[in-house]
Amino acid sequence: MAKYNLKINGKTRAVDVDPSTPILWVLRDHLQLVGTKYGCGIAQCGSCTIHLNGTAMRSCMLPVSSIGKSEITTIEGLSEKVDHPVQKAWIEHDVAQCGYCQSGQIMTAAALLRDNPNPSEEDIEATMSGNICRCGTYLRIKEAIITASKM
Repeated sequence: MAKYNLKINGKTRAVDVDPSTPILWVLRDHLQLVGTKYGCGIAQCGSCTIHLNGTAMRSCMLPVSSIGKSEITTIEGLSEKVDHPVQKAWIEHDVAQCGYCQSGQIMTAAALLRDNPNPSEEDIEATMSGNICRCGTYLRIKEAIITASKM
């Protein structure tokens, strides 16, 4: 076990975990930040997406020992009042069905819009292609991102 002081959602949180523990399990099991979901466990579905220094990253394969002084943002830290433009657009377009993949979808979309405030449909499709939605709400996801880019 090792002690880590992690900066998560603007606060420093201390954990004592095995260095190889994926940050997903640190968030969910040790810090009770359960908005980030476990999907595939091999960084292929996108359900576990967080921001690491603002970059969308898959947390299920990211060991806590690799975090260092990086800042982590989870879906809980994206906005205090669920008023981030992507979240507002998700609600406006009624994107979620089962909702399981949505935190990862939203975190990926938010990082896209931070880096590219006016993405083309091709940019959106390329960025979001790694996030799987079993319900198939891809069209609404794209429409919501376009709406959010205008907010």
